[in-house]
Amino acid sequence: MNGLKKILGIVWILAALVVAYFGITVMGVPKITSGKQEDLVFGIIILFVLVPIVTGGMAIFGYYSLTGEYSDDK
Repeated sequence: MNGLKKILGIVWILAALVVAYFGITVMGVPKITSGKQEDLVFGIIILFVLVPIVTGGMAIFGYYSLTGEYSDDK
């Protein structure tokens, strides 16, 4: 089971990278550069609030899983 947790830690880190890429290139920057005020506010919220929280949480969870913080033999 601990091996599976380590593999899933890698999956979580990779998922965090994918979410960061998607959040920046698809949701963040195009909304900021669209020129409409409602898109600007949404883009700022996505880019500076949600993307760091979501990707940081997923990456930290994956790192802890990869390093064995969730192992059963403690």
